Amino acid sequence: MGQGFTLGKVEQWGRSPLLVIVLAVTLFPALPAPAQTLSQRGMVTAAQPAAAKAGRDILKAGGNAVDAAVATALMIAVVEPYAAGLGGGGFALVYHAQSQTIRALDFRERAPLQATPTMYLNEKGEVIPRASLDGVLTAGTPGTVAGLAALHQRYGQLPWSQVVTPAIQAAQQGFAVTPSYRQWATMRQAVLRQDATAARIFLRDGQVPPLGTVIQQPDLAKTLATIARNPRSFYEGWIARAIADFMVQQGGKMTQEDLRTYRPVWREPICGTYRAFQVCSMPPPSSGGVTLVQMLNLWQLLPPAPIASDRGHYLASVMQIAYADRARYLGDSDFVPVPVAALTSRHYAQQRVTEILPRRARPQSAVSAATPIQLAESDNTSHLNVVDAQGNAVSLTFTINGPFGAGVVVPQTGILLNNEMDDFAIAPNQPNLFGVVGIQSDKTPLANGIEPGKRPLSSMSPTIVLKDNRLNMVLGSPGGSRIISTVLQLFLNVVDLGQDAATAIASPRIHQQWTPDILFVEPTLPDAWIQTWRQWGYRVEQTRPWGNASLIRVLEHGQLEGAADPRGEGAAIGW
Repeated sequence: MGQGFTLGKVEQWGRSPLLVIVLAVTLFPALPAPAQTLSQRGMVTAAQPAAAKAGRDILKAGGNAVDAAVATALMIAVVEPYAAGLGGGGFALVYHAQSQTIRALDFRERAPLQATPTMYLNEKGEVIPRASLDGVLTAGTPGTVAGLAALHQRYGQLPWSQVVTPAIQAAQQGFAVTPSYRQWATMRQAVLRQDATAARIFLRDGQVPPLGTVIQQPDLAKTLATIARNPRSFYEGWIARAIADFMVQQGGKMTQEDLRTYRPVWREPICGTYRAFQVCSMPPPSSGGVTLVQMLNLWQLLPPAPIASDRGHYLASVMQIAYADRARYLGDSDFVPVPVAALTSRHYAQQRVTEILPRRARPQSAVSAATPIQLAESDNTSHLNVVDAQGNAVSLTFTINGPFGAGVVVPQTGILLNNEMDDFAIAPNQPNLFGVVGIQSDKTPLANGIEPGKRPLSSMSPTIVLKDNRLNMVLGSPGGSRIISTVLQLFLNVVDLGQDAATAIASPRIHQQWTPDILFVEPTLPDAWIQTWRQWGYRVEQTRPWGNASLIRVLEHGQLEGAADPRGEGAAIGW
């Protein structure tokens, strides 16, 4: 690690110009950075090389960024079944270069129309262990196919069938088991064994297959071929009937009516400013845009950090405030009022930044969400980025939630169902798979509580950054509740520390999400810094590295620089 500091130029921090101290090389000791990938004509980053290559090939065939993103996502649905697929949902941001506009598409899963607020509680009102994590009762109505079709219908230029074809071929031919596959299959082995179809596809005699084993999915290939002819068949044709029939047999709540009435929603992105940059991400039911902008607003009001441990403390403090507000106020804005304008306002940041104490942690109890009066005025996922030669861009994150989702495959379809219902607050103050909670007061409903047709709150944060109204960065990551803090640090690594894409991706991360009251740190951080944070009052826990981020930067003269996370198996492939 480079320990030296250089003095940067005077920048505007808060209301007063202060001298910014900038690390010469990097703040934290990084993982080995991936090789720099540069391109002039287009770039695709994805969590699996086969998916990035599929998107690159679509660009070479004359497709635009949306065509390539759809092909990449569908390939991920085949070769990364533990993270995302046809049975899940997600979000996408699209930058249209000619009009210099950004649009957000919400294709998040919906709660079945038969869902109830108490569906995971017993007669005493207690949470039934794992009821929202395993089996058909955990599945929300999938949105992936409808979302990708909507993206293509609005922006694509190649025939739909052409962008689906690479995924069909991959499902027929199969893919080789990787270390990540083995890791997540081992974690979910017991659940996969319980479903005969899932066990037949993803295990071998009930065991996790060895590295290099070829996983073929002929039923999924048949489903994809049907979708290639008409994507609505997922929601109204034989695929929909197969899903609904399976739900009836297994005691699930999703029906043909749920599928028939599902529609993705075009929304306006949440955008904030940081110096000369405009940072845009997803609106509710994603918490990504609101929380990211709120953290950036707070960060800009803080004084410069003279040493790395100070910077870490300030990062943890802004995360703590924003995640507390997330727990109280964020949910599906089609169902509950979400104070977006208030939470993302500079005035609100000025109120809250005064709570942050130099070199002193605050306990969770001291960082409650703001009162309604103050606000007068919500790891297994996959992310991809694409930029084409015309400067169009897509940032897309989608998921089936936990590893291998619900652990259940719909027979004859190859569709692995999500367990996205766990992203609802199934009871007040009850942590979900990622440890986040929903809280409520006596006067407000549970913003992220279960309601029929509602979309669960998400942390997915596909992000596009502009500078002077021109594309500057496309970024995102999987990682559950740690997605937003990962995107924040990745952005700041580039903008504040001047890192290139590969270094910014490889740099270690910290995370604080209000509850649990723990500062999570990656294992490559120096022990001296960890001891300092503990002396300042933090409960620090070292965990394995998290996230699987990717980033594309637009350099001078339009050259593209891409990087995929060394924590994962992804790739950045240019053309």
